Amino acid sequence: MEIIIGIAILIAAIVALMVASYVKAPPDTAFIISGYRKPRILIGKAGFRIPFLERLDKLSLKMFSVDVKTADYVPNAEYINIKVDATVKIRIGQSEEMMILASKFFLNENEAQIISRVQDTLEGNMREIVGQMRLEEMVTDRKAFSERVQENAIPDLQKMGLEMISFNVQSFADQNSVIEDLGIDNISKIKKGAAIAKAQADRDIAISQAQAAKEANDAKVQSQMEIAEKQTSLAIRQAELKQQSDVKKAEADAAYKIQEQEQRKTIEITSANANIAKAEREAELKAREVEVKKQSLDAEIRAKADAERYRQEQEAQAQLFKRQKEAEAKRYEQEQAAAAEMKIAEAARFAREQEAEGIAAVGKAEAEAIRAKALAEAEGIDKKAEAMKKYGEAAVVEMIMAALPEIARNVAEPLSKVDKITMYGEGNSAKLVGDIVNSTTQITEGISAGMGIDLKSLLMGALGGKLAADQTPAVVVVPQAQSDNDNEV
Repeated sequence: MEIIIGIAILIAAIVALMVASYVKAPPDTAFIISGYRKPRILIGKAGFRIPFLERLDKLSLKMFSVDVKTADYVPNAEYINIKVDATVKIRIGQSEEMMILASKFFLNENEAQIISRVQDTLEGNMREIVGQMRLEEMVTDRKAFSERVQENAIPDLQKMGLEMISFNVQSFADQNSVIEDLGIDNISKIKKGAAIAKAQADRDIAISQAQAAKEANDAKVQSQMEIAEKQTSLAIRQAELKQQSDVKKAEADAAYKIQEQEQRKTIEITSANANIAKAEREAELKAREVEVKKQSLDAEIRAKADAERYRQEQEAQAQLFKRQKEAEAKRYEQEQAAAAEMKIAEAARFAREQEAEGIAAVGKAEAEAIRAKALAEAEGIDKKAEAMKKYGEAAVVEMIMAALPEIARNVAEPLSKVDKITMYGEGNSAKLVGDIVNSTTQITEGISAGMGIDLKSLLMGALGGKLAADQTPAVVVVPQAQSDNDNEV
């Protein structure tokens, strides 16, 4: 583990060292790497320097302007005090030797520092050249002055690793206005020379104009003579040509007539052949047209016949489909009507059954109520019977007979509220009467059970005697005739 950590630390140190060693110089700056080995110069490229063993210095390669002026008036070769104002463009030399020299003087210095150090040298060289030249030479030939200053200053600049790109004189000045006087004298000379030159030019112009007029006239006469000669030669040549032309024309006319006749004959033959061929082609075209019309007519007739047949087939299919759909619709309507009638009949029958069952249920319920009431009363009667045992069976029968009208009234009371009883099906009337009788029987049986006597025997004995005496029926049930499975009671 320690080995791995050590290797990682070593790799990190190597990477950090490489990052710290990496340098890249821009195109306008020279990087000078110096140390334990020969100095290296980097311009617009990258490189490495060994930290702690090599150093990096910078040297600007930009071109810069130096304003060079004589601080005081400097006497020239004519002892005329002169001031000179010039602009010089310099830069660091581009060779490796020049850069190494410049690094000894201007290493890590900016433009202003370099300018201040070379101004004195340039001013000294310019003062030296001013003392060697006459004023007129300097003023009239600034180029020569600039070249002499450059020749004098370049060696000194090279010793410092600098190159002079250009030297331009801005102005000359003197204390006694000599330059202005030279200007006036020169102006006078220029004006005089200009006047002389103008006169000479006017003279030369007049001579030239006269010579030109003479030459023009000579040329005009010569040209007219040449024109006349040319016109004469032309007339002669035209006559000759006309004669030759007439001969040629006559020969040509004769040949043309012969050729014309031959061509006319050929044309007539060709025209006749063409007419025959045209007639044949027209006849052929007419025959083809007839055939095409016939084929077109046949096709049209067949198409119309096919269309009519297709239309009739479609109409027949449509009629058949219509009849089928109408029959299906009619059959469906009949089926739906029959189903509706069946449902109506079933609904009516069900309603009748429900009504009959409802009435029977009402009667049964009321009979049950009467039975319950009778049972309750029977309990009371039972108690009374205990008290009345001493009266014997005659007293009991009398009591029962007294209560029977009330019992019969209560049993018949529900029926008195029914205006009409309609029963459906067969046997329903008997069922209803049977239900009423059963209810009465249940009442009497309840009384018998409660009193401990045979109420049925007592009633039969009592009723037998009473019926024999009165000849009056107690209950009459008259079933009516059935109509359409319906009974009324």
